[in-house]
Amino acid sequence: MVDSRHQTKSRPATLVRRREILDAAQEIFGSKGFANGTLQDIAEQVGMTHAGILHHFGSKDQLLLEVLEHRDQTDVVDLDGGRIPGGMELFRHLVRTAIVNMQRAGIVQAYAVLSAESVTDDHPGRTYFERRYTVLRKDLREAFERVCAERGITESGSIAHGSAAILAVMDGLQVQWLLDPTAVDLGRASEFAIEAIVAAVVEPRGSVLAEPV
Repeated sequence: MVDSRHQTKSRPATLVRRREILDAAQEIFGSKGFANGTLQDIAEQVGMTHAGILHHFGSKDQLLLEVLEHRDQTDVVDLDGGRIPGGMELFRHLVRTAIVNMQRAGIVQAYAVLSAESVTDDHPGRTYFERRYTVLRKDLREAFERVCAERGITESGSIAHGSAAILAVMDGLQVQWLLDPTAVDLGRASEFAIEAIVAAVVEPRGSVLAEPV
């Protein structure tokens, strides 16, 4: 029989230990990538053994997935109900997220490296990123539809394009910022791009790129 008193005392320590491992894994995977970052690298950073890491997470693949889930949780921890908002507030939330990301380069770097690696068929994070983009595109489409409905816009063929473009521009700006943070203001550039895309969907105008007749 398990001693419930010992279980109660050890659980908080276990959670703290797991958080330390997740933070270390995020840093290692972000700097070396998933393939080159080893469990031994992570173990050494937190003062554990390779076997100790496996005791907590079972496998390197599972550790990676929990690192990615951990990142998602930190993005919504301060929101009402722990969920991202809808409508115009979703676009404002994305701008605020970009501003917050300027203070957590390690998280941004890990995401950029792992998302790029995930396009290979055998990468353990591929399913996660496929699902993530599918869900985010859906959330953005619904936000656009709500904003259009509020403004009496009954049809906009640009919603799908706008949803994909917002995600692409945010990820692309993060890479530019990581490479040279003095050249790119991640928060302001993200705000500019998101505002431009939202305006193009809800207030469509003629294309400035169209060839003159």
